Amino acid sequence: MENPGKQIGLIAGGGPFPVLFAQKARKKGYDVHAIGFYKETDQLLSGHVKDMEILYLGQVGRLIDFFKKREISSAVMVGAIHKPTSVMDIRPDIRALSMYARMRKNTHDDRVLRTFADILEKEGIRIFPSTFLLPELLAAKGCWTRRKPTRQEKSDIRLGWKMAKEIGRLDIGQCVVVGNGMVLAVEAIDGTDSTIRRGGTLSGGNAVLVKVCKPAQDFRFDVPAVGVQTISSMHESGVRVLAIEAGKSVVFDREQMISSANRHKIAIIALSDEEMKTEGAI
Repeated sequence: MENPGKQIGLIAGGGPFPVLFAQKARKKGYDVHAIGFYKETDQLLSGHVKDMEILYLGQVGRLIDFFKKREISSAVMVGAIHKPTSVMDIRPDIRALSMYARMRKNTHDDRVLRTFADILEKEGIRIFPSTFLLPELLAAKGCWTRRKPTRQEKSDIRLGWKMAKEIGRLDIGQCVVVGNGMVLAVEAIDGTDSTIRRGGTLSGGNAVLVKVCKPAQDFRFDVPAVGVQTISSMHESGVRVLAIEAGKSVVFDREQMISSANRHKIAIIALSDEEMKTEGAI
């Protein structure tokens, strides 16, 4: 991959990934200049970057001006941005309104992000994949835990994988919960933890969670991510297996995650899309 230089812009959503990215970038000698968002970005991020400005969603012009004043020509988009629940959380400027006009009512997440990235790149700010400094966080193939999926759970993983890829193709979500051959919950606007709780409630304590990247995944943003919190939600909800896509999912605190899974007798397995298309591969 092309080297983005020694200073980089960070467009930071919620969750732990922006702080982790900033820490890693600093250790590798980068100056990180961050844009965060009200009600989304962890304020702790400010202690790990050279400077930071908090904006409302829709303030595209201010974001571009922030980077241009600092001569930033490379940036990453890291962390989750939830869809606003109030019009007070959005302050669209002329550039934002122009961006939405270009989308012609197609406001699916991927289309919004790609259009936003195109606008930045036309302003001379190239968007890099969010994992380019953190390859060690990508999921390694194999079963990570002492507990292995049962025959029924393997069958449920196969069904869940097929369904998760389909909802990803439709740009709905990235994960599903399956139990005993039935799809119990599909991720939508409420996110992974809520999906786990909904599916687990219906499963009677016998379900699997499958989380994969979209078939047309743009790795500049929206990479599937799991961590200790995922295992905690699964344990509380009676979901017994986590299946993720090897090499295409980000894993936070891997060792703590595995330890927690072993303690709660939960199986974690990372699989490739190629082997999931081969009968009997798992």
